[in-house]
Amino acid sequence: MNADQPPSSSRKGWLERLTLSLLGEPSDREQILKLLRAAEHRNLLDRDALSMIEGVFQVSEMQVRDIMIPRAQMAVVNEEDDIEAMLKIARESGHSRFPVIDDRQDMVIGILLAKDLLRYLTPGKTEEFVLEDVMRPAIFIPESKRLNILLREFRASKNHMAVVVDEYGSPAGLVTIEDVLEQIVGEIDDEHDKDEIGQSIMQREPFRYTIKALTPIEDFNAYFKTDFDEDKFDTIGGFITNYFGHLPRRDEHIRIRNFDFKVIKADSRRVHLLEMTTRPTAPV
Repeated sequence: MNADQPPSSSRKGWLERLTLSLLGEPSDREQILKLLRAAEHRNLLDRDALSMIEGVFQVSEMQVRDIMIPRAQMAVVNEEDDIEAMLKIARESGHSRFPVIDDRQDMVIGILLAKDLLRYLTPGKTEEFVLEDVMRPAIFIPESKRLNILLREFRASKNHMAVVVDEYGSPAGLVTIEDVLEQIVGEIDDEHDKDEIGQSIMQREPFRYTIKALTPIEDFNAYFKTDFDEDKFDTIGGFITNYFGHLPRRDEHIRIRNFDFKVIKADSRRVHLLEMTTRPTAPV
């Protein structure tokens, strides 16, 4: 060996193997993820970067129904509301966009941006408020749409919110570009976000819920009238992982009492999102 030539390091050898594997078209995504997780284990890849890469992979498998805000938890304005009522909803919710509903026909007829109300608050302004002058078109999507496709559509159309409709065309919920991005980069909180159970436990159907894994165990107990151990575990995700006995992957199931839990999103470090169904006739 040439004395001037540096010895081949394990890092270089690993990177070469990774490159060859990627160029050789690995047989599945899990094979790629194993290589990336090994890189993170060797400190060749940042932990947060790995988490985002895993999120990108999972976003292509997740559907809108997995993350949408259910209709019952939507902050909306009624087309019959006056501007004072709309401003009150905007202040109390802290949101910037609101579906406008027509209660008579059970429809979403448009989207109202809170900023479009500001011009009517200017001192001395005499312009009469007419909802149709500021209401914007609503985008409607099915519950089954894949998140990666929705993200691409959001970027192309420059829309930030879409109304989710069920198979009958009725409003089922809403989803924002922030909801999709959070599946990649993690929770995005701002100064207006409130620590509410309703943001962590979302009811989809009478007995089906989507639950963020970071939901405090005491909040879960309060919501479902359960007595899961609050001393050993801080979050419902930690509690579920303990029952699995290993870090579960996406689509793994487990039954605890009368609750059926399914992992919707998880990476190499922890569970992020759960789907839970419950059977009310069984003892809790």
